[in-house]
Amino acid sequence: MTTNVSTGDGVPLAAPLSFAGSFAGLSLDRPRLMAVINVTPDSFSDGGEAFALDDAVARGRAFIAEGADILDIGGESTRPGADPVTPDEEIRRVVPVIEALAGEGAVISIDTRHAAVMEAAAAAGASIINDVSALTGDGSLETAARLNLPVILMHMQGEPGTMQDNPTYGDVVAEVRDGLLARAAACRDAGLTAEIALDPGIGFGKTVAHNLGLLGNLGALAETGFPVVLGVSRKSYIAKIDRDLAPQDRVAGSVATALAAWGQGVRIFRVHDVAEHRQALAVYRAIAEAAGEGS
Repeated sequence: MTTNVSTGDGVPLAAPLSFAGSFAGLSLDRPRLMAVINVTPDSFSDGGEAFALDDAVARGRAFIAEGADILDIGGESTRPGADPVTPDEEIRRVVPVIEALAGEGAVISIDTRHAAVMEAAAAAGASIINDVSALTGDGSLETAARLNLPVILMHMQGEPGTMQDNPTYGDVVAEVRDGLLARAAACRDAGLTAEIALDPGIGFGKTVAHNLGLLGNLGALAETGFPVVLGVSRKSYIAKIDRDLAPQDRVAGSVATALAAWGQGVRIFRVHDVAEHRQALAVYRAIAEAAGEGS
């Protein structure tokens, strides 16, 4: 893919390196599922369920059996209003899980905002860095560039503790796209040559209207030429649309969003419910192909 893109300031940004329909060694000719493993006591949907090492490893194995391509392991909740966790505590939580699952051949991404955690996770076997703050934390950009692993840059207005207080945008689609492109340019300027993927950050400093505006215009990110990662699994916008349902009851809304996103060019989906997303996307693609719309 040779699309030329630029940052919001009009600064030229070269086409993404090493992106010819793949990310982190995975072809993007089909949906790729990134399974969530929260090694935390307080995540919004599954806090505490995989906090113990044995539970986290068992969950990772189950996700692989269901068809997960990537295991996204995080040790700090970034739900709205969440309290921060020290990097040392985060490392204590995630490293044993990464060592166990990477040792069994799983592709691991580390979900962290902290440079020290990126370093420890990479040493333990993580091969992707997934940062909700788009590598804006102290030392994280330099660390990611030195490790030179594929990175996922997510857009967030503010920080987890306060991001939902009063999120404001003029044009949410343009501002999210341009902000992410500026961070991608910063990565290249810092010397990172590995692949970069972009995540619009649904629910991170955004109202329901902002989320829906982004979800209806994901092509604006896909057209940049960077792979797009979407994390909407069980998020609160679904409940605000339908009956204030609990997180575990938002699977259908999550899957519906994934189907809409696939048609707009999203290829990597961060999910809690692997089997359900895999089946829905497989059936959707089969029907589209039979109708002559391609895969």
